[in-house]
Amino acid sequence: MTVTSVSVEPEVLMPGDTGFVTVAVQNTGRFTLPLGGARLYEDGVVPTGEPYPSVGSLGAGLNRTFTFAVRTDASNGIYYPRFSLDLRENGTLSHPVPVRVDDTPLNASVFERPDAFAESRTAAVAVQVGNPRSNAASGVQVITRGANFSVTPESAFVGTLKPGASGTVAFNLTPAAETNVTFQVVWRNGVNTHTADLVLPVTFGEDKRQADPVITNVEVAVEGENYRATGDVMNAGLEPARSVIISPGAPAAPVDPFRVYVVGTLDPDDISTFEVTFRAGANATEIPLVIEYRDDDGNPYSVERPISLENRTGEEAADAGLPAPAVAAVALLVVAAGLAALWYVRRRQR
Repeated sequence: MTVTSVSVEPEVLMPGDTGFVTVAVQNTGRFTLPLGGARLYEDGVVPTGEPYPSVGSLGAGLNRTFTFAVRTDASNGIYYPRFSLDLRENGTLSHPVPVRVDDTPLNASVFERPDAFAESRTAAVAVQVGNPRSNAASGVQVITRGANFSVTPESAFVGTLKPGASGTVAFNLTPAAETNVTFQVVWRNGVNTHTADLVLPVTFGEDKRQADPVITNVEVAVEGENYRATGDVMNAGLEPARSVIISPGAPAAPVDPFRVYVVGTLDPDDISTFEVTFRAGANATEIPLVIEYRDDDGNPYSVERPISLENRTGEEAADAGLPAPAVAAVALLVVAAGLAALWYVRRRQR
């Protein structure tokens, strides 16, 4: 009688795990052998029952398999519980079974996240799960836990991870307040379920990639009691600015025909002209232009860019040195000088 193979399922147990030790034997002789009981003596693992108190007989050339349910009661290491088969008058067959115990969990890390989170703004977060163990982990999934946020999907399935392998899952996270988001990795080691938590602190800050509207080339013209401001607006950010509108802010009061100027979408590095009309107080030297826009998720943003009311156009500046009566007087003098010159020329021709 000889032991032909031994196996442990799962291949590597964690402390407290339930598993199975299987021993295969063969009668290599020419005669049937009577057998008594089969046992597994503990070392690192504890058998959870005595399934083979009496085995019977095993014919010549035949095989028999014995499976024992066990539970680990030891820390990390390699242990050798002993398989024992009673051969009756032929003695006892004894064979050590190596059992490995390792408490190394799966590893989770944040593979991708935004530079900063913003309230009610959806951000992409990717979690990578790796298996540093020396045996495969099955049924691997990542489940989100926590409050003050919404997420899609709420859980993601990775599947089986072989030793040294990894998998990445993606989530769309929308925080309602600063919070902690827990990504719980759940997997099975044989029939045993284990978890590992990855905590992601969500704090609000300025996103380095968000749209950044900039006002340039501003010219201001006076039209009676009103002002007309024209210029360019450019998106200096790395994300599109959508539904862009520009309007004068207090202390200015918008007036027709351009109370609000609709720009539309500005992709990164895009530029567009704008024109707004407004009325300002007599002592006003500067007013803000209010730029409102939305991101790809529809979240609203508003920024103010100041402009100077002293930034006149060239044509207006040319007339600005003389008041209207003085300009009229100069024009009359020019006309009179022209008539005098004409009269002198005609008199010389007589």
